[in-house]
Amino acid sequence: MKQQLLIVDAYNMIGNWPELAHLKESGRLPEARDELINVLTEYKKITGLNISLIFDAMYVPGNSKSYRQADLEIVWTSKDQTADSYIEKYAAEKQSRVLQVTVATSDQAEQWVIFSEGALRVPALELRKRVHMALKEVRHAAEGTQVQGRVRKSPWNEDQLLALDHYRQQLERDHVKHHHK
Repeated sequence: MKQQLLIVDAYNMIGNWPELAHLKESGRLPEARDELINVLTEYKKITGLNISLIFDAMYVPGNSKSYRQADLEIVWTSKDQTADSYIEKYAAEKQSRVLQVTVATSDQAEQWVIFSEGALRVPALELRKRVHMALKEVRHAAEGTQVQGRVRKSPWNEDQLLALDHYRQQLERDHVKHHHK
C-alpha cells in the first residue's frame, strides 16, 4: 500500500471553493486562508493523509517559509516562484514507488506536468466534496454514538425509572418491617 501525499494549491482552492472565494472577494483573504487550514487540518485528522498546503508568496510578500501547523505542512513560496512551479517540482521529487502524490488544483496547465511524473490530480471542487463528506461522516458517527450512548445507559424512560425507584423504596420499607418484627 503506497503512502499518500496530498499537495494542495491553496489559492486555487480559495478561488474555487464558493465559501472561501466569497471571503476573498469581500477583502477577507486571511480569514479564507485560516478557514482552508482549519478544514484541511480536520480532514487530515480523519483521513491520516499527509497534506502539504502551498501558498503563493505573490499574495504575501516576504521570504519563503515552510512550517508545520496542526500537523499540516504549510509552505509559502519565495516571491520569484509561483505556487505552480513549486508544486510541479515538489510533486516530481516526492512521487515514487512508495509514495503516491495527489495534487489538488483546478489549474489546467499544471496538469500535464503532474501527470507526466505519475502524480494524480484532484480538481478543487472534488477535493471540497471529499473533505465535506469526510467531515459529515465523522459528525454523523459522533452523533450516532451519542444517541446510542443515551440508549445504552438506560433502557428505561423517566416515568419507568421513577416507578422503579418507588418500588425499590417500597421493598426496602417492607424489608425493614420484616426484620424488626
